[in-house]
Amino acid sequence: MMCAKLLKYIPPEKQGKFYHASEEMFNKIIKQYGLSLQWVLKHQRLTLGVALATLVLTVGLYIFAPKGFFPIQDTGIIQGISEASQSISFPAMAKRQQQLAAVILKDPAVESLSTFIGVDGTNTTLNSGRILINLKPIEERRTTASNVILRLQTSLASVHGIKLYMQPVQDLTVDDTVSRTQYQYTLEDPDVNELNIWAPKMVAALNQLPQLRDVGSDQQDKGLQASIVIDRATASRLGVTPSVIDNTLYSAYGQRIVSTIFTQLNQYRVVLELSPDFKNNPDKLHNLYVRGTNSAQVPLDVLTKVRETTGPLIVGHLGQFPAVTLSFNLGAGASLGDAVKAIEDVKRKIGMPDSIDGEFQGTAQAFQSSLSNEPLLILAALITVYIVLGVLYESYIHPITILSTLPSAGVGLFYRC
Repeated sequence: MMCAKLLKYIPPEKQGKFYHASEEMFNKIIKQYGLSLQWVLKHQRLTLGVALATLVLTVGLYIFAPKGFFPIQDTGIIQGISEASQSISFPAMAKRQQQLAAVILKDPAVESLSTFIGVDGTNTTLNSGRILINLKPIEERRTTASNVILRLQTSLASVHGIKLYMQPVQDLTVDDTVSRTQYQYTLEDPDVNELNIWAPKMVAALNQLPQLRDVGSDQQDKGLQASIVIDRATASRLGVTPSVIDNTLYSAYGQRIVSTIFTQLNQYRVVLELSPDFKNNPDKLHNLYVRGTNSAQVPLDVLTKVRETTGPLIVGHLGQFPAVTLSFNLGAGASLGDAVKAIEDVKRKIGMPDSIDGEFQGTAQAFQSSLSNEPLLILAALITVYIVLGVLYESYIHPITILSTLPSAGVGLFYRC
């Protein structure tokens, strides 16, 4: 209808050179199409055989081709999570964090960065920190954020005592937690001791996989702790109760508020604490005194012994049970589907107990869910297309003819990629 309305007949004497050239080109295309169509109609069995072969090949590609989820986006920002020894002090952590920042700023692709450490809502332990790296525009750095990460990892290897896990910041993500690297796999077990034994074994096995790199864990069970053992017989003889010892230790190390100073505009809390020189190590505990019988001052080391052991800095949970989250990036040339299959194979090979439940989180979990529903989605799409084409052609057969070209189109798309 639109052609009848818009296209006008042009007499031959008024047809220009462009009209004749384009018409000649269209005629050649139609002629070649006619020749190929005649050849196909003369070799119908061969054509059907090729169609069946492409159908089988398409199914094979669906099964064996590498599968991924969201492609890695280059937003020009890299998020880094640093991790040092679990027994590190705040000054030592600050020094190493500054060393990381100095090395990063030397990279020609880095514009600026911001870094912070300390325990808060984001950093749950003292031995971890955050670095947000701003890259120069892509026209200046002429490389992707992923390549910058690989280059920085080589440079940061010279900084001892701390490791930085990096990943490009994504605009579109389904993760609800901030992890060291891009994908997460969680181990969950009601027995925290069993979990602490098998989680490092899983990390060691995953580090051997070529499909993964930068494998990390949020397991923090090697922190130093000092337990004070009270000699109750001696304490009772000197009139010192456990509550007195507890209050003395809290006054020394717990930042007890002892007073508030009020002014016309503000109020200031007075906090009781030891001088920093007396808080460096447990050996300074012998300088503390507790109140005994008749207000006598009794040295703390007369009543107690200090026992230094290791303990957890934090115990992660998934729901109600203790959990350890392993995070990883993809290796060179590996797809998310390859990584998921490799991790599931490793869990079976190392003989992990059935009481430990392993499951993917965030993007990897969404990827697994999409794979399980993909056949139904494909079937629904084919039915929808068939209905639309059936209405368009007013036929039950012609839509099947059109849909029969999908396998060859899929093979062609794979070849182009």
